[in-house]
Amino acid sequence: MLIVTGTVEIAPEGVEKAAKAAQQMVAETVREPGCLVYEFSQILDHPNRFRVYEEWQDQAALEAHFGAPHMAAFQAALAEVGVVSSDIYRVVGGEKQPLR
Repeated sequence: MLIVTGTVEIAPEGVEKAAKAAQQMVAETVREPGCLVYEFSQILDHPNRFRVYEEWQDQAALEAHFGAPHMAAFQAALAEVGVVSSDIYRVVGGEKQPLR
Protein backbone atom coordinates (compact mmCIF):
# COMPACT_ATOMS: atom_id res chain seq x y z
CA MET A 1 0.00 0.00 0.00
CA LEU A 2 1.09 3.56 -0.58
CA ILE A 3 -0.24 6.87 0.71
CA VAL A 4 -0.50 10.16 -1.17
CA THR A 5 -1.09 13.24 0.93
CA GLY A 6 -0.46 16.96 1.05
CA THR A 7 -2.14 20.29 0.46
CA VAL A 8 -3.30 22.39 -2.46
CA GLU A 9 -3.94 26.10 -2.03
CA ILE A 10 -6.38 27.77 -4.42
CA ALA A 11 -6.83 31.45 -5.23
CA PRO A 12 -9.67 32.67 -2.97
CA GLU A 13 -11.97 33.46 -5.89
CA GLY A 14 -11.63 29.88 -7.19
CA VAL A 15 -12.43 27.98 -3.98
CA GLU A 16 -16.06 27.20 -4.78
CA LYS A 17 -15.26 25.91 -8.26
CA ALA A 18 -12.30 23.90 -6.94
CA ALA A 19 -14.48 22.30 -4.26
CA LYS A 20 -17.05 21.28 -6.85
CA ALA A 21 -14.34 19.82 -9.10
CA ALA A 22 -12.89 17.93 -6.11
CA GLN A 23 -16.31 16.45 -5.29
CA GLN A 24 -16.61 15.14 -8.85
CA MET A 25 -13.05 13.81 -8.73
CA VAL A 26 -13.69 11.93 -5.48
CA ALA A 27 -16.95 10.43 -6.78
CA GLU A 28 -15.12 8.97 -9.80
CA THR A 29 -11.86 8.01 -8.11
CA VAL A 30 -13.31 5.95 -5.25
CA ARG A 31 -14.61 3.52 -7.91
CA GLU A 32 -11.16 2.94 -9.41
CA PRO A 33 -9.54 -0.47 -8.93
CA GLY A 34 -6.86 -0.26 -6.25
CA CYS A 35 -8.23 2.91 -4.64
CA LEU A 36 -8.61 2.22 -0.92
CA VAL A 37 -9.22 5.80 0.33
CA TYR A 38 -9.58 9.07 -1.58
CA GLU A 39 -10.41 12.27 0.30
CA PHE A 40 -10.29 16.03 -0.17
CA SER A 41 -11.08 18.27 2.77
CA GLN A 42 -11.10 22.01 3.21
CA ILE A 43 -8.85 23.25 6.01
CA LEU A 44 -11.05 25.20 8.41
CA ASP A 45 -8.64 27.97 9.37
CA HIS A 46 -7.42 28.34 5.74
CA PRO A 47 -10.57 27.95 3.61
CA ASN A 48 -8.69 28.25 0.32
CA ARG A 49 -6.41 25.32 1.25
CA PHE A 50 -7.41 21.70 0.75
CA ARG A 51 -5.92 18.55 2.28
CA VAL A 52 -5.55 15.57 -0.04
CA TYR A 53 -5.37 12.08 1.43
CA GLU A 54 -5.26 8.90 -0.66
CA GLU A 55 -4.45 5.24 -0.07
CA TRP A 56 -3.64 3.03 -3.06
CA GLN A 57 -3.17 -0.70 -3.27
CA ASP A 58 0.04 -0.28 -5.29
CA GLN A 59 1.94 1.98 -7.68
CA ALA A 60 0.20 0.46 -10.71
CA ALA A 61 -3.20 1.55 -9.38
CA LEU A 62 -1.88 5.07 -8.76
CA GLU A 63 -0.40 5.25 -12.26
CA ALA A 64 -3.73 4.14 -13.76
CA HIS A 65 -5.39 6.93 -11.76
CA PHE A 66 -3.02 9.49 -13.28
CA GLY A 67 -4.23 8.41 -16.73
CA ALA A 68 -7.95 8.45 -15.93
CA PRO A 69 -10.17 10.89 -17.88
CA HIS A 70 -11.57 12.37 -14.66
CA MET A 71 -8.01 13.16 -13.54
CA ALA A 72 -7.45 15.13 -16.75
CA ALA A 73 -10.73 16.98 -16.21
CA PHE A 74 -9.76 17.76 -12.62
CA GLN A 75 -6.34 19.06 -13.66
CA ALA A 76 -8.02 21.30 -16.24
CA ALA A 77 -10.41 22.64 -13.58
CA LEU A 78 -7.50 23.41 -11.25
CA ALA A 79 -5.74 25.28 -14.03
CA GLU A 80 -8.84 27.48 -14.40
CA VAL A 81 -9.23 28.32 -10.69
CA GLY A 82 -5.62 29.20 -10.01
CA VAL A 83 -3.44 26.97 -7.85
CA VAL A 84 -1.38 29.16 -5.53
CA SER A 85 0.70 26.28 -4.18
CA SER A 86 0.75 22.50 -4.13
CA ASP A 87 2.68 20.23 -1.78
CA ILE A 88 1.61 16.66 -2.49
CA TYR A 89 3.82 13.65 -1.91
CA ARG A 90 3.62 9.92 -1.46
CA VAL A 91 4.62 7.82 1.52
CA VAL A 92 5.90 4.32 0.85
CA GLY A 93 7.13 2.14 3.69
CA GLY A 94 7.13 5.11 6.04
CA GLU A 95 9.38 7.15 3.73
CA LYS A 96 8.22 10.47 2.23
CA GLN A 97 8.92 10.66 -1.54
CA PRO A 98 8.10 13.07 -4.35
CA LEU A 99 4.81 12.11 -6.00
CA ARG A 100 6.22 11.83 -9.52
